[in-house]
Parts: sequence; C-alpha cells; structure tokens
Amino acid sequence: MSADERWIARSEALTRLGVKAQTLYAYVSRGRIAARPDPTDPRRSLYAVSDVARLCGDVDPAAAEGAEVRAPIVGAAARGEADIQSSVALIADGRLFYRGLDAVQLAEAATVEATARTLWDAREADPFAGLKPRIDPIVGGSTQRRILAVLGRRAIEDRSLRAHDPASLKHEAASVLSEVVDSVSGPGPRLYLHQRLARGFKSAERDSHLIRRAMVLGADAVLDDAVLATRAAACGGAPLAGAVMAGVTTLTGRPLAEMEEAAAYVGEARRDPSGAARRWIGLRGCAPGFSGDTEFGRVDPRAPALLEAADLAADLKSVWTEGETIGGQPPAFALALALTARRLDLGPTGAGDLLILGRLVGLLAHAVDQATDGSPIRARLRYVGPEPGSH
Repeated sequence: MSADERWIARSEALTRLGVKAQTLYAYVSRGRIAARPDPTDPRRSLYAVSDVARLCGDVDPAAAEGAEVRAPIVGAAARGEADIQSSVALIADGRLFYRGLDAVQLAEAATVEATARTLWDAREADPFAGLKPRIDPIVGGSTQRRILAVLGRRAIEDRSLRAHDPASLKHEAASVLSEVVDSVSGPGPRLYLHQRLARGFKSAERDSHLIRRAMVLGADAVLDDAVLATRAAACGGAPLAGAVMAGVTTLTGRPLAEMEEAAAYVGEARRDPSGAARRWIGLRGCAPGFSGDTEFGRVDPRAPALLEAADLAADLKSVWTEGETIGGQPPAFALALALTARRLDLGPTGAGDLLILGRLVGLLAHAVDQATDGSPIRARLRYVGPEPGSH
C-alpha cells in the first residue's frame, strides 16, 4: 500500500463510519483516528484508513495483503485501553456524579474544598484544617508555570505514596492543592480557595463564585489520558505531587490545545458571531467548542450549568447562541470555560488556567484512590514492529 492510499478524505471516512462530521472530529480529538492536512489543500484533512477500518470492525484488504496473520485482540486491549477500577466519578444517564453526588447540583453551592473532600473520600476529617502557607512560595511567571513548579518541587520533597496511610495522604493532597493556590493567589487572607484565586486573578469578589463553579464542574472527566497518566504514576508509587504532575503535563497536550482553540474562537466570534460560526462549520463541520458527541450524549450538562450562571454580556452570549443556532450543536464545556474566562477578564490563558486548576482537584482524587483502593492497572503492550533478525 502506498503512503497516499493510507489516507482517505472526510467524505469517504464519514461514509464508511456512517456517522456525522462532529462524531468524526470527536474520534480525532480523542486519538481514535489519526488525521493530517491534505497536501493538495491544507484547509482540509485526511484520515487514516486503518483507524477507520478498525472502528468499523473491518480489516482493510490492501493493508492486510502480505502481512502476518495474527490472532485478533479482544476487549480493552483491542481498543488500546487500560483496565482501571475507580471510585471517584461516574457518567450515567447523561449526568456526572462525584462518588454518587450529582456534580451539577454540587456546583450550585459547594466550595472547592467541599468538592475535594467528596472526591477524596475525606468526609470524616477535614484535611484542610490547620494548613498554613509556605514561607517560600513560588511566584512569578504564568499560572500554569507556577502550578507545574509547585508540583515539581513537591514531587522532589515528598515521600512515596506507599509511605502514607489514607488519612495522611488526604492531608497531603490538601497541602498540595493549597500550595498551588497560594502560588497563584499571592499573599493575603486565608479565604476559601476560589476567593484566593479570584484575588490572584484580580477578579471582583462578587464574581469569585464563577471560579468556584468552574472548578467544581471541571474537577473530573472520569477517564482520559490525564487520569491514566496520574493513576499509572500512582500505581508505581510516585509521590502524590509527582503522580498528579504526570496528569497535569498530559493536560497541557491535546486538552489544553482544544481549550486554546475555543478561547481563540470566542475572540473571533465576539466581532462576528454568525460569520465565525459559518466559516468554521464550512471548514471542518463544526465550530470550536461545540460538539454533539460526548460521553454524556448530545449535551454535556456542565456547559449550561456554567453558562447560565455566568451572566454573560450580549456579545459573549451571542457567541454561544449564534453558534448553537447555526451549527445545530450545543456548547461543550470547553466553550463554557472560554466564555467564563473572557467574562472574568482572565487573559489569553485564563480558560486553560481554569481547566488545569479544576482538574487538579480530580487528579489528586485519582492518585489518592489508586494508592488507597486501586487495583493494579492492567494494560497490554502489543508489539507490531519488525520481527527479530528481519533486517
């Protein structure tokens, strides 16, 4: 098979899969189908025929010609997935639950600390009680740089997860989260975490509830690459901050890129909401931040829960409403975060900052859960390279 024959156009991929364009883009964003620019028209994409065939349950005859016949892989290994048991969160009937509690309902009033205690299963004792700020906080640089710097320092200083009992591990999780917030917020009164972050972001106190709500709603995504990275590091006995750092650095890849794209779209669409939506839909079938194919089904309930509380100005609200009307797809949580960050005037990286700060709470939960109650992570590495001695 030639290099060109390994890639097919969008129309053919859609026909083979029998799905809509937004579903194809979701497969690409989740890494299930590889894509590359069309050499003859960089505005269009080509899709890996082998990935499309795998999702269809077919074997591409041309790809298989002359190849060794292997026994089929079934189950999680066939999908490139690890088998993980978790007590942290669940998506069921289009809703997100944190240890049995509806995340959207929780976001109505719960603080970040209360949400963390729920996710960490720390309801009997408060791990945040008595925490004090460090005398040598990490300051300077972007929010994301500070987060990674704190986690890196703590990964060097702290003990292995295996050296902790559950209570001390949850106390350390609270300490890590509080230290990260201190690095972002700077010195000041020991308020709730979202209030301290509002101080660091220079947001009005009356708007701090939006930071709280965004972090509570965005604390966990059930299972993605960041969760897998965190749990794999925790399973290996890394310090808590080191395990979480593995997940956070994974977030700075595709998830952060998608968030930045949604934020850039918000900036473009503020000037011409309908024109921007039509341009992106014509280019790739949907506008950034809109998706009808999620783990929740058609609608991610976190998006309306955040958008309806944001009290958006007319120009920002039209980015949401015009895009939904023209594209026929509801807003995803990425767009809700991007609009909220613009509403709070958090700067060009604000949406990504909110994403990482919120997910930090959930990644700490996964590290704690893996260390205290997790089963071994069963994954299979399937070698598909050259046979020994074939060169």
